[in-house]
Amino acid sequence: MEPPIERVKISQTAKEQLSKLKRVTKIDQWNILCRWALCRSLAEPTLPSPITIKLDSNVEMTWRVFGGEISDMLLIALKQRCYHDALGTDKNVLAEQLILHLHRGIGYLAGDANIKKVEDLIELATKNSK
Repeated sequence: MEPPIERVKISQTAKEQLSKLKRVTKIDQWNILCRWALCRSLAEPTLPSPITIKLDSNVEMTWRVFGGEISDMLLIALKQRCYHDALGTDKNVLAEQLILHLHRGIGYLAGDANIKKVEDLIELATKNSK
């Protein structure tokens, strides 16, 4: 599947939030934490705020690195969410929503005082499926 963007970039604030998450979870790859963050935001029923995000950090990765083996599944989830939100699924919409969801998810994870180790991320992901 063709990705909505070739390179995933994040803001300086998000980089600092991810650095905190790296310390507490011991997950040391940006891309893995970013996948968790995207999924966390996509699980929220509300739309992310349509704000301008300054992608000013030195953290960036290709779509393939970002998504890894599940890049197609992440893209399908993003498309489904955009369709559900009646935003359409053209490439520009997907790119914008990817950045908004990613940054919202990073903020949610970094701001969650209950996340102190990687097991807390797993518990967060599975609590609604029980």
